[in-house]
Amino acid sequence: MQVSALPIEGVWSFTPVLRPDDRGVFLEAFTQDAFASAVGHGLNLQQMNVSVSKQGTVRGVHFAQVAPGQAKYVQCFSGAILDVVVDIRIGSPTYGQWTSIQLDDRTRTGLYIAEGLGHAFCALTDDATVGYLCSEPYAPGREHGVNPLDPALALPWPEGTAALLSPKDAQAPTLAEAAELGLLPTYDECQQFIRTLP
Repeated sequence: MQVSALPIEGVWSFTPVLRPDDRGVFLEAFTQDAFASAVGHGLNLQQMNVSVSKQGTVRGVHFAQVAPGQAKYVQCFSGAILDVVVDIRIGSPTYGQWTSIQLDDRTRTGLYIAEGLGHAFCALTDDATVGYLCSEPYAPGREHGVNPLDPALALPWPEGTAALLSPKDAQAPTLAEAAELGLLPTYDECQQFIRTLP
């Protein structure tokens, strides 16, 4: 498995070795050894989510309160998405910056997003099917969002496509508003929590 750190601390891509034959293809989509070697701790899997999205659908920017937050290991099982991670950790050297990567059913790359980071994606194809391995179960009272169309963030959504948003995502605050509301985690509290992970 090829592992790469992305420009924002706490984000790694994992591209598996594909083993095709006349029946199809086999791959190891996730291995705890490769994961822990890169990230420095294991993934405590508590929940798996799957979404299926029409082309142009934008989901996010979502995050959960730290601690414990919610780390995610994201893969696109069918179709393709543009996955975007936003550093929303107040005090981080890359606060307000983002990184992006295409996830699809050809490379089968997985993306790990640590606690305290914001996550969003845009479906580049119809029926884009995405799986999320989550370190914590869904907790509605601890889940928050930042508007994915916040002009200050200028996220790299494909041009010429009207973003299809849920009402909740469309009404989410901008990053600046979320900071004023006290919704955002701090870099220090995220680092302190991650140091406790086995």
